[in-house]
Amino acid sequence: MTLKQIGELLGRLSEFGEKLASKNRPHLPKRREKMKLLPLNKLGAREISPGVIDFGLFLPWVSASDGHRLWVKVIHEKDQFLQDIQPLMFELNHSIDPDYGDYWSTQININSDSRPHPKSAWGSPGRYIYRYCLQNPNIPEIIDWIIDPFAREFGVGKLSAFTLGYENYTWSEYENIWKTPDLDDLVIYELMINEFGGDIDGNIAQLEYLADLGINCIELMPVTNVANTVDWGFLPIGYFGVDERFGKRKDLQRLIDAAHQKGIAVILDVVYGHTADSFPYAYIYKKLGYHENPFMGPFAKDLFGESTDFGRAFTRDFIFTVNYQWLEWYHADGFRYDCVPNYWDGAVGQGYANLTYETYRAVKAKQDAPGHWQRFFHNGSINLIQCAEQLESPVEILEETYSNCTWQNQTLDAAKGVAHANQNELVNLGFRLGLSGYPKEVSNNDNKIPKTALQYIENHDHSRFLCNFGIISNGDELLREGDRNLWYKVQPYLIGMFTARGIPLLWQGQEFGENYYISEQGLGRVVMFRPVRWDYFYNPIGKSIISLVRKLIKLRREYPQFRYGEHFFYNHHDRYQSKNILLFSRKHGSIFSIVALNFGDQDQNVLFDFPYSGYYREELHGHDNLQEIVAGVESWLTIPSNYGRVWTLEPQ
Repeated sequence: MTLKQIGELLGRLSEFGEKLASKNRPHLPKRREKMKLLPLNKLGAREISPGVIDFGLFLPWVSASDGHRLWVKVIHEKDQFLQDIQPLMFELNHSIDPDYGDYWSTQININSDSRPHPKSAWGSPGRYIYRYCLQNPNIPEIIDWIIDPFAREFGVGKLSAFTLGYENYTWSEYENIWKTPDLDDLVIYELMINEFGGDIDGNIAQLEYLADLGINCIELMPVTNVANTVDWGFLPIGYFGVDERFGKRKDLQRLIDAAHQKGIAVILDVVYGHTADSFPYAYIYKKLGYHENPFMGPFAKDLFGESTDFGRAFTRDFIFTVNYQWLEWYHADGFRYDCVPNYWDGAVGQGYANLTYETYRAVKAKQDAPGHWQRFFHNGSINLIQCAEQLESPVEILEETYSNCTWQNQTLDAAKGVAHANQNELVNLGFRLGLSGYPKEVSNNDNKIPKTALQYIENHDHSRFLCNFGIISNGDELLREGDRNLWYKVQPYLIGMFTARGIPLLWQGQEFGENYYISEQGLGRVVMFRPVRWDYFYNPIGKSIISLVRKLIKLRREYPQFRYGEHFFYNHHDRYQSKNILLFSRKHGSIFSIVALNFGDQDQNVLFDFPYSGYYREELHGHDNLQEIVAGVESWLTIPSNYGRVWTLEPQ
């Protein structure tokens, strides 16, 4: 019997024993398994001395005793497209790791090994690209094009990389004083690196613009390695570094360092519930014809791609190590966890809840650590941002996990209903803007964690909100666009989003009227390049929209009632909703504001009973101020069409 067969038998016996035991203790809760950090000092390609590269990877159930042989193919990046220069091949040795089983490793000396060709760049500094190939005695062809699951750098397509003579990035001194903003203070801007600024340097150049706009957090769409040049990034094949189409390790570190110096936090969109089919732990075992997999497999839901199996310790430890390294190596301020339903198995399960708990615990353990880890500790709280994309049950994910914020489509869906003249959705939108039913704070294991949700009307998953009012057809569905001439209809939704409870999120270019259409399904959603059209910033429509957005962000950042004040929705159909009007208030201490939104095409006059007497200043334009308001006495309010008003009580 082979080692693999013995391992599978022991696993089945353990599972059978657990089922028998569970019959005698049916009321015990599931036990959450502690996650461990993988030994990255022996994994991936690492230069351990000048010119000496050490390769190591775990391949559970792939053993030399079964006749397997593993090689690494290495070539200098400059030689990869030259027909006379082929990569050098080096065979790896097999051993058994006490924790994770089958381990393969080798060392090569770049300086002493012979060149593949007299004109080769082999031996010179720079990047080398590599891949693994595996031979199985029962398969006639070698399994090639295996990416290193622990690679820190990548080449084009399905190639891993390392840099000979690599020198670590030197972080600025500012990293020792940077603090991740409090949850309620966040104004988030979602962007994709190559669409927003072209590359990482282009994005660094635009940080000044974002800071001037009032953004204090950027959410980067997946930066990890994918096989395609144009891709959203949600089918990863490598997790421990930045994709080569964006730049190199140091480039992303420079971006985060520069962002912090501008007062901007950086969170990463991470994809842990599924992978591409060429991800090595999906690809290899499928090629070998194994019926089971030590990393992949059904776990919760299988919504996209190859699902990861958090029921296996190796999977849990791998993903936890990825999280830790983005915090440690890249100084990320947190994560936006994509597609949580794929690994959501309950509050005490092995999947999502366990990962956010272990990540929180790892950060908390750094409370006395000097340097960059101190970014998370401020005024007795831990400001690690853990944002779930759990669209199926966003309230539950806040109540039952260490996530402190979540995406939710409820506001967006209600806003779409209003945009399509469904007047009944105005009530729903009123409650959604107040995050009705969402917790503000939850205690977990004596840890008091603030909770909230994101508020958006646009993100990468949906067509621009302008598309709800009119579509311009360019002869192909993928080339359709929203009619920018109807830009003014978006205004009340923007006013509501920035004055509502929750964290406002802008999707790149939204602030000056970007109008791309995105199809609801198909590859055209994810493999189409949609660069931000910066020329929109300068035309009259773009100037009008960005002027409003700037006012709203400034209003939110200057007044605490809009960040964490009480929210009250005035639900009165005859007075308000029947006239396409939505009214709500925000209050913090003695600071009180009324927000009035008009989603219709006609100006409206409505009666309102102010709860406090005094002088009310109109915040958006400084006119339409309200003087001598008497509490309890009805006053007429005029709200312009497709717009709104924000009145704030002047202090006595």
